[in-house]
Amino acid sequence: MFDILIKNGDIIDGSKGARYRADVGIRGDRIDAIGDLGDADAYQIIDAAGKIVAPGFIDVHNHSDGWLLKTPHLFSKTSQGFTTEVIMADGISYAPVNQHTVHDWIYYLRGLNALRFEEYTGWETLADYMELLDGANVQNSIAHIPYANVRTLACGWSPLPPDDYQMGLILDEIELGMAAGAVGVSTGLDYIAQCFATTDEFVEACAPLVSMQGLYVTHVRYKKGTLAGVKEAVEIGLRTGIPVHISHLKATLLADTEELLAYIDNVASQEVDFSFDVYPYIPGSTMLNYLLPYEAWIDGPIGVVSHLRRPEIRERFARNQRILGDLDNIHIAWVAGKENSHHQGQLLSEYVAEVGKPPADALCDLLIEENLAVLLVFNQGEDSLVEPFLAHDCYVMGPTAFFTKGHRTTPAPCIRANMAQRRGCLAPACVTKSFSHWKRPSIN
Repeated sequence: MFDILIKNGDIIDGSKGARYRADVGIRGDRIDAIGDLGDADAYQIIDAAGKIVAPGFIDVHNHSDGWLLKTPHLFSKTSQGFTTEVIMADGISYAPVNQHTVHDWIYYLRGLNALRFEEYTGWETLADYMELLDGANVQNSIAHIPYANVRTLACGWSPLPPDDYQMGLILDEIELGMAAGAVGVSTGLDYIAQCFATTDEFVEACAPLVSMQGLYVTHVRYKKGTLAGVKEAVEIGLRTGIPVHISHLKATLLADTEELLAYIDNVASQEVDFSFDVYPYIPGSTMLNYLLPYEAWIDGPIGVVSHLRRPEIRERFARNQRILGDLDNIHIAWVAGKENSHHQGQLLSEYVAEVGKPPADALCDLLIEENLAVLLVFNQGEDSLVEPFLAHDCYVMGPTAFFTKGHRTTPAPCIRANMAQRRGCLAPACVTKSFSHWKRPSIN
């Protein structure tokens, strides 16, 4: 007698073997038998004829870190087949921390996640945080070691390279994280603290991953160009001898797509154990403070507000036309406060025109008003540009989704701000099937 019996399904078990027809018997929270169970009985019988039975999907890139701590069930994930969250992506998270850095991290991550100052209970290490998640949520959780957290423990928010003593602290912290069960180091080289790190620094810092079989998982320096960023990641993997995984890879022009895929096929996949994750659409989402000059961060997130009032910071921000010249393609997706909530759904250009200030002043003032917690959506090309990445052998699904609770947002028809949840959690098998028709064009 099983608790649940799933009958007549086609099983794809993740081993890369051929699918096969079998029944699955479950007792308690364990699969107890797989095979011909036609004579068995169960309290619940599910007829899976004509359907696929598979293990739960693994979401390799998300920002669920805070929500997992305070939400018993991320139903939007399990309802689409995702049962495991790989958290602490992009080198930024809530652990490891100490008494000097934790409030900066909670303040900084409000635009991506859920925790508030009063919800901090004293954790410090990555092991501490993962222990809090154990049993708090039905999802399984796997951690990266977020590099910015590690670097700030050793170096503070300084842009200077770590000295020998500080690098020793970084190496010790990475070893502790790997011993606690992390799968590797994550970086986000367009984000705070780690944006100051050099290629050589990452090569030295990743040394413990070699013997501990860890991955180097990276949001590359997209601001410097995607191909250049991927090349740096491959160099780090090659010099250290560790696998490389690129976070949310995409291109917004067909020529860039072809160039990236040619490099991946002819160089990256030949030199290192290489993979990348992709969400199945072009628009991207990140925090408004992502657009700021890096020097605004030298005193940490809590100190950034004072820097945003400095005329010279605003002047340098205003000169960056690669950012401020693109405000017609960037929407305000979410703000923390109620007073500005009516701006959700507006283009940044519309917001700037409405408040009647120069763009740099308008955006800096908005960040001050919202304590940095402003989320954007960037619309940068046609969704079809993602298809060749989804069809690639190195591809892994990573929706980069933000979990949200409640519906205090502008209706979806005016923007695509909810796309990360609406379309970002497609089952990998479905995505592969959907784009199996795509043929890569020849590259001369």
